[in-house]
Amino acid sequence: MSNDDVAVLQAGDKRVELPLTEATEGNSGYGISSLMKETGNTTLDPGFTNTASCVSRITFIDGDQGILRYRGYPIDDLAENSHFLEVCYLVIHGELPSSAELEEFEQRILAERKVHEDVKNLFSAFPRSTHPMAILSAGIMVLESYAQDTVAVRDEKQVEAATVRMLAQVPTLAAYIFRHVTGQEFIEPDLELGYVENFLRMCFGDSVEESQVKAMDTLFVLHAEHEQNCSTSTVRLVGSADTNLYASVAAGVNALWGPRHGGANQAVLEMLNAIKDSDNDTATFMEKVKKKEDGVKLMGFGHRVYKNYDPRATIVKKHTDEILASTDNELLDIAKGLEEVALNDDYFKSRKLYPNVDFYTGLIYEAFGFPMNYFTVLFALGRLPGWIAQWREMMTDPDNKIGRPRQVYIGETERKYQKQA
Repeated sequence: MSNDDVAVLQAGDKRVELPLTEATEGNSGYGISSLMKETGNTTLDPGFTNTASCVSRITFIDGDQGILRYRGYPIDDLAENSHFLEVCYLVIHGELPSSAELEEFEQRILAERKVHEDVKNLFSAFPRSTHPMAILSAGIMVLESYAQDTVAVRDEKQVEAATVRMLAQVPTLAAYIFRHVTGQEFIEPDLELGYVENFLRMCFGDSVEESQVKAMDTLFVLHAEHEQNCSTSTVRLVGSADTNLYASVAAGVNALWGPRHGGANQAVLEMLNAIKDSDNDTATFMEKVKKKEDGVKLMGFGHRVYKNYDPRATIVKKHTDEILASTDNELLDIAKGLEEVALNDDYFKSRKLYPNVDFYTGLIYEAFGFPMNYFTVLFALGRLPGWIAQWREMMTDPDNKIGRPRQVYIGETERKYQKQA
């Protein structure tokens, strides 16, 4: 190992060498696993913003350049030329499938779409006012209880069976959830329809249009994977205890539920409606944002990773225009007005506040007829292959360890118990 391959940390009289793990692209990582043993201290990194918890071959992101690739393939290339189930295969198995491999993969998934009859009894236990993500998380755990032959985490055949079952049946659960919370009778899966078309038909009946199927398929592709975000890190952390795929993904659903993660597109729609119902035009609203007025927040702009235009946002905007082309949609006009201001105002440009993937997705979901509190379920359906791929990669990593972050304790030192008056 050359001097270029290590960093040296000097802590008092201790000299600790931190070996470098080279990335094929992007940031390489210095290994700090010996730091506590050598110095008695650890690192402190709130939010893990500068800590890599794993090595991965699945997704590459360059936030400064606006790059997102699955297994090396640019997201715009996949969104234009591929479709969701092919992307699922790519993300999970590492390579694009041959025609025969893809057909076999699709047929296995399509044949598994029906859930056990008893699973449907789950929905009657939830009031219709229950948040759909709560039902989805519980539903995935119920799927596990009817799939005990697919829960072994080191058995390749069982892992593959769990993968297929989840890809097949979670959309069925999601469609049942939609019908339940909107007070409608369930529609059973149609085994003759494609993956996305069947899901939309189970939600809305026979009124689904081809443009809607294409748009939803593309949105699923755009959400399929996104590296070590909060929900994916949760799936990995839970799975590191050798927790089965179902329970690990259910944990990811709960992490995604948080408004700071998966709920952003709902927040965008709420913002657009608030502008519509106020006396503000887009320019006035953006001035209030710049002045940081109380209660005024710009949603759907900027990203924790992307410091350039989110590559997914351009693709979503195209489909938004196509879906809403024949409608007089005031919210779309407001959204475009906000984007125009942000892209031409030095205040927003200097702060890298470009539209992200959530900015236009809510408009599409609303145009389809989905209620706002259901938007995150759609996000979860798209992200499902990413969670599965990350869990599977972790389980086969020879360096995998159970997750156990350290802390820096700043509480009271030892005190003697005294009864309080």
